[in-house]
Formats: sequence, structure tokens, C-alpha cells
Amino acid sequence: MTEQPTSFYDEVGGAETFQTIVSTFYQLVREDEILRPLYPDDDLDGAEERLRMFLEQYWGGPRTYSDLRGHPRLRMRHAPFKVGPLERDAWLRCMHTAVAEVDSSTLDDAHRQVLLNYLEMAAQSMVNSPF
Repeated sequence: MTEQPTSFYDEVGGAETFQTIVSTFYQLVREDEILRPLYPDDDLDGAEERLRMFLEQYWGGPRTYSDLRGHPRLRMRHAPFKVGPLERDAWLRCMHTAVAEVDSSTLDDAHRQVLLNYLEMAAQSMVNSPF
């Protein structure tokens, strides 16, 4: 019998790590003058939960996101919002800060870089406006 390979999700501490990153990220979003207006007042908590579920699933954790919401279709879901370089950079600034809050014994340099590379690619792919 062969063992299942360990997922990135498990290697970096699972749900607790992603909860920390996403919670910190949304604390920063709530204070950010560029990002805060993009979120309806009554849906910040929902957005936080959806991002956490998405990241957990993407990195090999529970498939809760797809079970509840179907295929991620990130560009389609973000199409109603103007996302230009300014919004992308603000999102990345908050996300980099949130990832930096995770201690190095949980998220070592190699895993941290893989995560940041993905987040940077994902943020760039959401840009739908030149301004």
C-alpha cells in the first residue's frame, strides 16, 4: 500500500495557518482606503470565509469551497469589481503582510516563497482595468 503524498496544506499547518493568514489579511483590508470600498459592508465576513476556503482547497485541504460554491472561476467572480494596478498592489501589500505574520517554524522560507509566488500570479490575473 502506498502512502498519500503530504499536501502543501498539511506541510504548513493546515487550517490554522490559513485561518491566520486570511484573518490578518482581512484586518488589514478593513483599514485599507483602496481595498475597503470594494467590499460590501454586510459581506466582509463572508468574503473572509470564502478566501479561507478557497486557499485551503487550492493548497490541498478540504474541498469545502467547491462543495458550497462550485468551480472557483476567480476572474468571473471578480469581473464586477474594478481591479487595476493600484488595487492589485494594495491587495498584495496586505497579503504579504499577512503571510509575514506566520512564524517561520510553521511556514518556512521555501513554502513561504511558493505561496507568495502563487498569490502574486493570482493577483495579477485579476487585473481587469489599466487604471
